[in-house]
Amino acid sequence: MMRIITLLNQKNHYLEKFYSVNEKELLNFSKGNFDGIEAFYQMRDKILDLIKYLDKEIEAAQENMATPVSSDVRLQVKEVLAIKDEYVSRILAQDLEVLTCIEMAKSNIIRELQDLRKTKSAMGRYKSGRGPTRRLDEEA
Repeated sequence: MMRIITLLNQKNHYLEKFYSVNEKELLNFSKGNFDGIEAFYQMRDKILDLIKYLDKEIEAAQENMATPVSSDVRLQVKEVLAIKDEYVSRILAQDLEVLTCIEMAKSNIIRELQDLRKTKSAMGRYKSGRGPTRRLDEEA
């Protein structure tokens, strides 16, 4: 059972690392800096792969467990799982913030592209002589 507690603690360590990576990159995203987004997602994927590995190890350790568990050990497991739940909750909140930052940046880019298209279209009309100047000449 101690193996399971050790594995759960390792999992919490990587959840904490995941949280820290998110927190650091959220600061950049909130400033509109998305330069490190690819490295950010790669780091998150690596951490998630480690967590998946630990989950498999925990499952295998549970299957091999033959002796009954004492109340002290159960208490330790509950404490470790409570920490895990807290990290998961915080990470979910962070992910919502990350998605919000990305959506805002995406909306800004779309708006800029639309403005650019309007400006380009107006410039095209001006250069082709279909703009307001030609109409004024016709009226005169």
